Amino acid sequence: MSGHSKWATTKHKKAVIDQRRAKSFAKLIKNIEVAAKTGGADLSGNPTLADAVQKAKKTSVPNDNIDRAIKRGAGLTGEVIDYATIMYEGYASGGVALLVECLTDNKNRAAAEVRTAMSRNGGTLADPGSVAYNFSRKGVITVPATGTTEDDVMMVVLDAGAEEVTNNGDTFEVLTEAADMVATRAALQAAGIDYDSADVEFVASVKVNADAETARKVFRLIDALEDSDDVQNVYTNLDLSPEVQAELEADED
Repeated sequence: MSGHSKWATTKHKKAVIDQRRAKSFAKLIKNIEVAAKTGGADLSGNPTLADAVQKAKKTSVPNDNIDRAIKRGAGLTGEVIDYATIMYEGYASGGVALLVECLTDNKNRAAAEVRTAMSRNGGTLADPGSVAYNFSRKGVITVPATGTTEDDVMMVVLDAGAEEVTNNGDTFEVLTEAADMVATRAALQAAGIDYDSADVEFVASVKVNADAETARKVFRLIDALEDSDDVQNVYTNLDLSPEVQAELEADED
């Protein structure tokens, strides 16, 4: 899930990984397979694959699983990898917009699971284009704040074409045009600055502030959607004030 506040992005993602590690592994493996199929098995010549592998390793996916996924995706095992990307649009409670990105080998199953999750958790599907217009594809790079400063990061990434850097406390979020993400990531590496993740995501241009109760409903819907093996990412324009973030954090204490 992406596209809203620091707390919602980091803490909610961590909860999803902790609670459903097996599902998280499966989705990361799928990303590796698709990247290897598209650009080949050589990490040095396939930056999309390199980023997918790094993300999997940072989530503790075993190296053997990663190696097998690369070989499967690149066609080195004789297996056929055939996934289709489908995007669904919808609304959660409070008019919060959702983009649901599926990567599936069964379109009918994916559609049914998304529809069921929406209907059971207060969401509604929307017509194509009615939500997507508010989102743009952007490169999003997360840099740990340990061992570096915001000025150090900005000096490197702005020269590489980044649009902005946001200080989230324990991390810096670097936003780029989608086409500039790889060059910006490479600039960070060249400068000796580590990064946690580098992805092309859908980022909302207009965000919706929500109270705590609405946010809880939105998160329940997102959890239900992400419970599907076919759903790779859920993007939203939800935004949370510091007060609402504090109230939600108290729920988990």
